[in-house]
Amino acid sequence: MRFGAFLNGVLGRRKVDSVAVERIRGWCRAVGEMPPDTTFAINEIACTDPGCPGIETVILVMEPGRKTRAHKVAKPLDAVTEPDVRAAFKP
Repeated sequence: MRFGAFLNGVLGRRKVDSVAVERIRGWCRAVGEMPPDTTFAINEIACTDPGCPGIETVILVMEPGRKTRAHKVAKPLDAVTEPDVRAAFKP
């Protein structure tokens, strides 16, 4: 067993779905019409706050010269759809 797999099992973390991350990143770039040097950090987190859905996907948008913005989708990363991203990016 690889050590990383061991830690994921012990810590209860799911393996990151890199295909889903890239798919979401593409939708973010298209929906937000961002410049090419914009960076996205896309993570699935477990929220323990009573008002949270439990597991949610957080999209951080880091655009040069602008403050970092966070967009949230109340679904696990692999369940996020393009309409979810569009809704998260609405002002």
